[in-house]
Amino acid sequence: MSDVMSAIIDALAVRLDEPAGDLEARLAADGHELPIDSVFIAEILTDIEAKYRIKISADAEAARSARSVRAFAETVHRVITESS
Repeated sequence: MSDVMSAIIDALAVRLDEPAGDLEARLAADGHELPIDSVFIAEILTDIEAKYRIKISADAEAARSARSVRAFAETVHRVITESS
């Protein structure tokens, strides 16, 4: 799952114009909450779906998972595993 977490942090860092290492440290200090709005979430979701060639359903679970990097990575990892 660490690859998925890194991919999410990298996509987020690009959108926030912040070095990935700095963002990762900030997220760790803040409990991995996603510091973004719904537009950024949609853009990152599109990036991750394209990278891993998956489709994440727009359901309540996906919406809840978008609140933190860790929860989002767990959802993406689950979808990847189920797709294999």
